[in-house]
Amino acid sequence: MNFVAGQFPQWALWLGDVLALLLLGVALTQVRWRALEGGAVNAWLGACVLLLGFWLGRAGLQPGLSFHLLGGTVFTLLMGPALALPALAVVLLGLAAGGQLEWPALGLDYLLSLVPQVALTALLLRVAQRRLAANVFVYVFVNAFLAGAGGMLLAACCGLAALALAGAYPLEHLLENALPYYGLLAWSEAFTSGLVMAILIVYRPQWVATFDDARYLDRQ
Repeated sequence: MNFVAGQFPQWALWLGDVLALLLLGVALTQVRWRALEGGAVNAWLGACVLLLGFWLGRAGLQPGLSFHLLGGTVFTLLMGPALALPALAVVLLGLAAGGQLEWPALGLDYLLSLVPQVALTALLLRVAQRRLAANVFVYVFVNAFLAGAGGMLLAACCGLAALALAGAYPLEHLLENALPYYGLLAWSEAFTSGLVMAILIVYRPQWVATFDDARYLDRQ
């Protein structure tokens, strides 16, 4: 969304920052730092740089309403949710340092734009592992393609609801003039997430923390 701080009351900005920091603290405690492989770490750093580029190539209609790929699904599948959350926070910090995001609104940007996509991707991954067949098609189509689209729409709904509740824009205006664009962007998010993960599991499966050769390939 790239929120504008002036669109929200001060208490909401502070609450967003505090909740984002608490969530980051919990996520950091869940990462098994000693188990991280050097090649995977380099891939994750490269992913952060690429995502910075995607966010810089955004389009916007009005203040607080911007359209760009989120990348939360790819990060979640590549790193696992515990490491994806701090990695995405690093991306936001880089954008804020470059003057692309407003520092006071970073917490809300994080909680409403990125956390919903990470959470939905992690949930669909768990459901697929328990309920669906263990094959590559399910992983790419459900966990990458569908999760990418659903995560984008969920993040859009969260952001638009926040803008409406804060009185930044009338709800009717957001539903008629912003939500349809996010619906179109969801397909781009889905296609990009599915394509990236398909390439990675073919050529660099060791970089993908949520992909297990024994589970998805040995049964083919």
